[in-house]
Amino acid sequence: MLYKVVEVAVVTDEELEKAINEWVEQGWTLDTIQFAMRESSKRPSMAFVLFVNKGDEDNPKGV
Repeated sequence: MLYKVVEVAVVTDEELEKAINEWVEQGWTLDTIQFAMRESSKRPSMAFVLFVNKGDEDNPKGV
C-alpha cells in the first residue's frame, strides 16, 4: 500500500476540493484530513490531505 500526503496551505473548501479531486482522478483514495491549528485562531492554518493507493500486480506503485 502506498500513501500520499498533500499539504494545503490555504484552507478553504475550494482548495480542499481541488486537492481531493486532483488526486482521486489519478487513482488515489482519500484516507483522512488533518488540520494544523494556531492558538490565536479558530480556523486551521494548514491541512494535510492523506490518500492511499493499493496498486495491483500490473501496476505495483498504484499510480
